[in-house]
Amino acid sequence: MPAKPELQRDPSKPDLWSATGDWTLAHAAQLEQVVAKAPEGIGVLDARGIDSLDASGAMLLWRGARNAGIEGGNVQLRPEHTSLFATVQGICQNPPRKVVKDYGVRAMLGRIGYTVEDNAREIIALLAFGGEALMTALKIAFQPKRWRVTSTVAHMESVGIDAVPLVLLLSFMVGAVVAFLGSEVLSEFGAEIFVVELIGISFLREFGVLLTAIVLAGRTASAFTAQIGAMQSGEEIDAMRTIGLNPMEFLVLPRIFALTVMLPLLTFLAMMAGLAGGIVVGALMLDISPEMFIARFYDTIEIRHFLTGMAKAPLFAIIIALIGCLEGMQVQGTAQSVGERTTSSVVQTISLVIFVDAMAALWFMEMGW
Repeated sequence: MPAKPELQRDPSKPDLWSATGDWTLAHAAQLEQVVAKAPEGIGVLDARGIDSLDASGAMLLWRGARNAGIEGGNVQLRPEHTSLFATVQGICQNPPRKVVKDYGVRAMLGRIGYTVEDNAREIIALLAFGGEALMTALKIAFQPKRWRVTSTVAHMESVGIDAVPLVLLLSFMVGAVVAFLGSEVLSEFGAEIFVVELIGISFLREFGVLLTAIVLAGRTASAFTAQIGAMQSGEEIDAMRTIGLNPMEFLVLPRIFALTVMLPLLTFLAMMAGLAGGIVVGALMLDISPEMFIARFYDTIEIRHFLTGMAKAPLFAIIIALIGCLEGMQVQGTAQSVGERTTSSVVQTISLVIFVDAMAALWFMEMGW
C-alpha cells in the first residue's frame, strides 16, 4: 500500500527535516498541505526516505525547499531520483517563454531573405547532385558488370507499370473536360469541329507530358525520398559507404534510369488517353463521330507537336528522380525529417516541372516549333 507522504523534523538535529512516503500525483492534495506547513529556516532536507517520486512530487518537493529557504545542494535524494529532481528544478527556475512571432516589416524581410537563401542552397545542391550522378553514370557506362539491371527493372515496374491506371484515368478525364469546355466556347461561333485541334495540340504538346510528370512527382518522388530517407535514418547508407559501396551507383542511378525510360512511355499513353476522352465527348455531345475525329486529327495535327511533348519527358524524369533522391539523402535521421523531406520533394518537383514546362513552351514558340 502506498505510504503517506510526510515532512518531519529530526529531534536530534533541529535544522534537519526528512521527507518520506510516496511523493506522486496520486497524493497531490496531501502534498500541497505538507508543503504549505513547511517552516522557514530548514538547513537540510533529507529526501532519501521518499519511496516513489514523479514529476508532480518533484515539483512540490522543490517548492517546499524553496519556501523553506533551502538551497538546491542541501536537498539529499536517492540516486534514482536525482536526475528527475534536477530536470524539474531547471524547468521551475527557468520556465519556457512563449515565443511571440514578429509580423513586422523587418521580420517579413528576414523571412524572405532566409527563404531565398534556402532555395539558393537547394538549387546548388541539386546541380551538384546532378553532376555527381552524371559522373558516376559515365564512370560505369563501359563497365556492364556494374549496371544494376535487376534494381532498374524493379523500379521500372513500380514507377511505370503500377502508375499506368492512374495516368490513363486522369488523362482521359482531363481530355473529356477540355473537350467539353472547348465545345461550349466554340459552339457560339459554330466551330465545334475545331475541338479536334484543341485536344490534339494541347495534349500532344502540354497536357500529356505535364499531367504525367505531376502524377509521378507526387507518386514517385515522394516514394524515392521516403525509401532513401528511411535508409539514411537507419544508417544503412553509411554502412554502404563503410563497406566500399557507392550509394549513388546502387540507389540513385537505377531510379534515374527507370524513370527516364518509363516517363516517356507513360506520356505517350497519357496523350492517347486524352485523345480518347476528346473522342468520347465528340461522339456523345458534338455529333463528331470517332472516324471523323481521327480523320481530321490526321489531316490537321503535325508530327512536331508530338515530338515537342515527348522531348520534354526525359528532362522531367531526370528532375523528378534527382530531387526525390537528393531529398532522401538529406534526411537527418528522425521520422519528422523524413516527413519534411518527403513533402519538400513533392513541392519542389511539381514547382520545378511546371516552371521548366513554361520556359520550354516559350522557347518552342519563339523557335517556331
